[in-house]
Amino acid sequence: MEVYVDDILVKLVKSEDHTMDLAECFAILRKYDMKLNPKKRSFRVSSGKFLGFIVNARGIEANLEKIKALLEMPSPTKQREVQALIGRMVALNRFISKSIDKWLPFFNVL
Repeated sequence: MEVYVDDILVKLVKSEDHTMDLAECFAILRKYDMKLNPKKRSFRVSSGKFLGFIVNARGIEANLEKIKALLEMPSPTKQREVQALIGRMVALNRFISKSIDKWLPFFNVL
């Protein structure tokens, strides 16, 4: 279970355990007299948005709506633009395996 302020995500590793995990989550909510927004809840979802990211069976992925500006950005032509690009790409670091290897050409340009 992942909780962030007013969002709760109950994920499963084995489907047999999911019912028990949900029961535990609901018990905690009842214990503290917390209510759920019926408009925000969904069950048996294989993927969805959570805190601006896409969560699915593969894990957490970048939301294409959030990185649209980055994808459409023109190639940098000045040192300052390369530095700005590196700053933006750091935000995507967790989604790129061996990211330092991919950043090396950008640092070489500087």
